[in-house]
Amino acid sequence: MMKRNLNAISWLCWATVLWIGVLEGRAAGGRIKVTTTVSMVTDLVRQVGGDRVEVEGLMGAGVDPHLYKAAASDVTKLRRADVIFYNGLVLEGKMSDMLVKLAKVKKFVYALSESVPVAQLLNPPEFEGHHDPHIWFDVELWSHCVDTVVRGLSAYSAADSVYFQTQGRRVKTEMAALHKWAKARADELPEEKRILITSHDAYNYFGRAYGFQVVGLQGISTVTEAGLADMAKLVDFIKARGVKAIFVESSVSPAAIQRISRDAGVKIGGELFSDAMGTPGQMENGHDLGTYDGMIKHNLNTIVNALK
Repeated sequence: MMKRNLNAISWLCWATVLWIGVLEGRAAGGRIKVTTTVSMVTDLVRQVGGDRVEVEGLMGAGVDPHLYKAAASDVTKLRRADVIFYNGLVLEGKMSDMLVKLAKVKKFVYALSESVPVAQLLNPPEFEGHHDPHIWFDVELWSHCVDTVVRGLSAYSAADSVYFQTQGRRVKTEMAALHKWAKARADELPEEKRILITSHDAYNYFGRAYGFQVVGLQGISTVTEAGLADMAKLVDFIKARGVKAIFVESSVSPAAIQRISRDAGVKIGGELFSDAMGTPGQMENGHDLGTYDGMIKHNLNTIVNALK
């Protein structure tokens, strides 16, 4: 009973602090203050919001959202935000419940995954009843999320709604071109070579969209480590299928994949971005790895070049 009372008091304190943030409001003539969670959401809001928004992301390059715990500074950012966007589908791990509760006391809080038709969400059995949250790896699917950003920003500032709608159409056009490019790049590999092996199950949507068989050593989350039996099974699979390369992820410890590389005698083809993008301004072949476009192009180029 005491524990329940303490939890209730703790949430009441959160709600009070955040409600004060609602009352502070947007400064007259100023940009809309937006707080986001993972970097893919941050980039999308910046693309749609343009010069009408000021965006602060809670999680930067290399951060694993499955394990992330909100810090005191995050509470301040959430309190001061006019609008909040997050991915949803339990991607944000320990923050997920807090974000859902937050939407009950703060008006402009949106999960981008709400834009994606439920029929298009993946629900692999190893996810134990949860939908796969890594929706951004199918560019066409991720473009649905533009609608939530446009709707959320327009709801807060109706005077800017035409601007946000225009921005949204531009972003969707760019995403359509990126999706077309990604399919063409993937098609450079014969189907039998399209086997993507990584640290955890982050690439199921990627596999469905671009024709790859995806094998993740861990499940949806990075909370638990892979067992020896799982590692041995994956080593056997790599040898049997003659896989040329496997990949580490920027937000997951590379130790397990490095061991599998040694045991299977297969090279590590490079580092992929999974639950976080690169650092803004980090350039590679003319692409900014701190942007969604740059992340997608880096991942596909790395995969295709290593598996050819």
